Amino acid sequence: MDERQALIAFGALSQERRLRILRLLVTAGPEGVAAGSIAEGVEVSPSNVSFHLKELERAGLVSARRDSRSIVYSAEYDALTGLIRFLMEDCCSGKPEICAPAIAAPCCSPAGEGCVQ
Repeated sequence: MDERQALIAFGALSQERRLRILRLLVTAGPEGVAAGSIAEGVEVSPSNVSFHLKELERAGLVSARRDSRSIVYSAEYDALTGLIRFLMEDCCSGKPEICAPAIAAPCCSPAGEGCVQ
């Protein structure tokens, strides 16, 4: 990820509802969530959630697919990983051991049972 892409992604995430939407989608996993359910989950109108989803999609952080009559949105994990790598790229002035715990910490349990809190 280059600086321009990172700025677009951070710009998309700098809004409270979009951050909530992305966290909901990350939690949901690769199967994603229908737009109507996202609206309910973040307590906004369908038209409002649609606006925010378009911004996240433009930033490359989510993708959409049609499933029958619904549009299902999923987090783009590769893009999120790229954003994290962009932040950690020049970690700690060439002392990666300082940042190693942050990079190595798994967000999900080994059994794939969801994120560890």
